[in-house]
This record gives sequence, structure tokens and C-alpha cells, in this order.
Amino acid sequence: MKCPRCESTSYRKNGRRHDKQNYLCKNCGKQFLEPVFPASLEIDLLANSNGHTKVSTDEATELSLVKNLLEEKTTEKSLDSFSLRLAEELLQIILSADWLESAVFSQFIQKIQQKSEIKHQLETGISLLLLDAENLKLDVNSELFLASICKYPLQFKIAFANWRNSSIGKQDIELYNRGYQLVHVPEGKNSADAKMIAFGACVLRSYPTVKEILVCSSDGILIHLCNELQNQGLIVYWIRRQGQTLHIENRNTGKLTHYSLTMATEVPSLEKVVEQIQDLIKNEQNSINARLNSLATIASLFQERANINIKHHPKQVEIEEISPILDKLSAQSIQEENPSVISNEKTLDKLLLKIIQDIQLKSPQTKLSVSKLGSELQKITGESPNSIIKKLKLGSNFTKYLESSPTFTLKASGKEYEVIPLLCE
Repeated sequence: MKCPRCESTSYRKNGRRHDKQNYLCKNCGKQFLEPVFPASLEIDLLANSNGHTKVSTDEATELSLVKNLLEEKTTEKSLDSFSLRLAEELLQIILSADWLESAVFSQFIQKIQQKSEIKHQLETGISLLLLDAENLKLDVNSELFLASICKYPLQFKIAFANWRNSSIGKQDIELYNRGYQLVHVPEGKNSADAKMIAFGACVLRSYPTVKEILVCSSDGILIHLCNELQNQGLIVYWIRRQGQTLHIENRNTGKLTHYSLTMATEVPSLEKVVEQIQDLIKNEQNSINARLNSLATIASLFQERANINIKHHPKQVEIEEISPILDKLSAQSIQEENPSVISNEKTLDKLLLKIIQDIQLKSPQTKLSVSKLGSELQKITGESPNSIIKKLKLGSNFTKYLESSPTFTLKASGKEYEVIPLLCE
């Protein structure tokens, strides 16, 4: 007996299958059954040989194996054909309009998207904010600024405090509405700080994708938390408050950033201030040169017209008589073009309207507060709004002037007042 695949005679028994002896070829690994040689096979072979040639039993056995092999190949082809038909039917079902619009397909797509988002977060990383709510209060603008300095998206915000403490007020409701997770700690000195340190020590266990952490508290004890987070390979920002300014320290690089709570904007460094002043001086010089060129053109045209009038009228007109008129026109032109020269209430209102118009053109959705309008006015004039109001004798301060002005109205917006021109209502 030989292997039906490689015709090797090296094989061994390998159990029984369908009450038949099963063999395993040592040469090619093919499994085959012991041939069942029917009694009538030899008679059939002898009958087909016409009595001249006698087929031996071994040859008849080999023929039986070849027949079995052909049957096995036929069975394999049938299975392949069935698998192909099954795949085609599945594709027709999946690509049908009913399947694509079904709820099962929508759930399938959502699971794929969720897995894709998780994979994306693992690759890109996230930022996490820890807030000692008993020590530091963050408004929405401050929070947005902190998110802007992070390299990774700010995904999680956790606030620690004894929320039963009456001094906190309704801060828990406000923070919860802004997406914070609230962690309650029992009453006691530095209780919130201790919980923040304990939480930070194992933060990667709960948030394995975190890359940056913002530690928001002015308590010096939290330097231990910052050091521990750095040792875990995280980028750490320590946010502390001094007066009306937030100090944001990148513990990894030592870079300091300052944010004004009253102005709701970043406080520039000395180098940036110098650059901005230089840019303002340069722009002002260019503006003055442009106005002088315009004035010279107007004066030239005016003198040209004066010469024409001299030719048509017998009475001589002296240039000296025109000079005072030119001087007066020049002074008036400069005063109209330079908005920083405020001489009366009308000029002030005109400048404030222009400031509001410029800001709305750049950002139509921006709500202009009294403090923001005052800061823009001070940038242009170089004087504080209150000093301008007192100098023009229009009231005691800038806010009261806007309240009493017929040109503007004030609308309460949180702790601030929004300035609205009456023409824009």
C-alpha cells in the first residue's frame, strides 16, 4: 500500500475513522484510509482484461486508492463551491439598501467609530485638569485659556472640595454644568490637597492616555504632586493665583505665562510689549506721513485754483491771504483723522462707536464688556477712560457716563455689563 499523494510506503497508523484504519504519511503528512477492496473488484478487473491479463491484488488496491482520492477531491470542490455561494449571498445581504438603513448596521458603525476614537486617543493623548475648588476659582474664560496652552485636547476636569461647606456656595452646580467631575472630601485642613496628591499618584491607572496635567491650586504643598507627575513622564502645568493674575508655570520647561482675570486676556512679556510699542510707533509714523502727503496734495490743488481765479479776476489775490485758511484746514483735517484727540463728548462717542464697529467686524459673536471697551479706548488714547471722562467733565467714571449716555445702553451679563449701541438694537 502506498500514499495516494506522494506514493511513499513510509506511513504509520493514526487511529480509526468511520470504522476504518486511518494512516498518516511520514513523507508528506497526508492522512488516508485503509482501502476497502470489495470482493467483486477483482472479478470486474479480470472480466475487463478479456482473460489475457490478470490484475494483481496490489494493483487493484492502488486503483481503489486513486478512486477514493478522486472522490475526496470532488468533495473538496463541492465545499469550495458552497463557500463561494455563501460568501456571495452574505455580500448581497450586507450591501442591500435594507441592511444599510437598519439599526443593526448603525450600531455596527458606532462600535467601529468608538474603537477608532479610543485608538486615536491612545496615539494622540489627552490633557487633564485637577482643581482645588476651595483654593482657586476658574471662570469659563480662564478655563478656555488654560485649554489653549495645552498641546493635547482637554478631555477631563476634576474638582476637589468639601461640597457641604457653605462658603463654596453654588460653585458645585456651576462646575458640574461645565463638565467637571466632583470629588467630595471630608472637612479638614489640606483635605482637598491630600486627595489631589493621592489621586495624582495613580492617575495613569485610571487615565492611561493622559499626557498633560494642569494642577490648579496656590497651596505650596502641591509641589509634591507636580514632582510625582513629572516622574511619571507627564507634562505638568502648575496654576496659581496672585491678586487678579493667574501664573501658569510649565514645570518641565520652566516657562511662565500670565493671565489677567480682569482683562480676560494673556499678560504679554516685556519683550512682546516692546515689540508692540515699536509696531505702534511705526504704524503711527506711516499714518502721519500719509496724512501729510494728503494735506500737501490738497494745498497744491487749492493754490492751483487760486491762481486760476487770479487770471479771471482783475483784483489780485495774495498767497499770504490764503495761508491762514490752509493752516485752519490742515488743523481741522488732522483732528478729524486722528481719533486719539478727544475734545468733546461728540468726539468721544464717535471713537467708541468706531471701536465697537471694528470689534464686531472681526468677531460678530463677541460681547463687548465695559472693561474691554475701556481697555481698547486706553490703547488708542493712552489715557484711562475715567481720566478722559473727568477731563471732559462728563461724569465721575466711565461706567456712569455710558449709563447716562443717549448713544449707548448697558446690559447686565454676569458680573460684567455689556455695552450696546442704541443704533444697533
